[in-house]
Amino acid sequence: MSNPSTLPQPIWCEQFHVRVFETDLNNRWKPAAFFQAMEEAAANHARNLGYDYPDMMAKHMIWVLSRIKIQFEHFPTIPNRIVLQTFPRGIQQKIFFTRDFLFTTPAGKRLAVATSAWLLIDPYKRRMLLPNSLPGNLPLNEGLSTLNENLEKIALPAEMSPVLTRQAAYSDLDLMNHVNNARYVEWICDCFPPEHYRRYQPAYLQINYNHEVLPGSSVTLSVGERSGSPLVHVICGSLNGEERRAFEAEIGWREFRQPE
Repeated sequence: MSNPSTLPQPIWCEQFHVRVFETDLNNRWKPAAFFQAMEEAAANHARNLGYDYPDMMAKHMIWVLSRIKIQFEHFPTIPNRIVLQTFPRGIQQKIFFTRDFLFTTPAGKRLAVATSAWLLIDPYKRRMLLPNSLPGNLPLNEGLSTLNENLEKIALPAEMSPVLTRQAAYSDLDLMNHVNNARYVEWICDCFPPEHYRRYQPAYLQINYNHEVLPGSSVTLSVGERSGSPLVHVICGSLNGEERRAFEAEIGWREFRQPE
């Protein structure tokens, strides 16, 4: 359920229900479900602000998620409802459109906060456009933020071990004909055995998307520990067995706690 008003909203709000197929072995909303909700809310807000997907495509431009970091505080369970607020927050580093997210319960208890960086892309030429190519203006929402961090590059540990390989197939793809951003989250989570999730739960996750993964391409995921931080893992997705990286990610863990 989203904002009933058709007037442009500087801050967008939607509600989601925890659905059975989105929960894990501990009856918690999976990390990928958070990403799917953020993608849905961002698209709906863009439409509300006058940037609907078909209109953007007709202008040979589209937003593509480049970097995102989420901090998990509590994981909702069946049959909880979730309130998600999202809002744009200006331009960073001259090329990134930033957008923040806040997950709460209907009573206002914080569940997660996130910040994200998006690039404006020509979907036909597959090249980046400068932010001033976007017609009109987005709300700045000055003074608002959720996760007050800059999304920097992720340094890789000296030692990393390949864990699994995935080949991009039909179920991985979205309307841009490349692997959807939330699918990467599922691949990352699959790097760790079910027993790991009996003891630990994600505390935060950052993903930097470097190269799109097209149908038939393969991605090998390698995992290493952050030096001096045994509860922080770095994951690198190598594209087609080459040195090119489809993505880099860092995930921090905390001891598992029962849902409240």
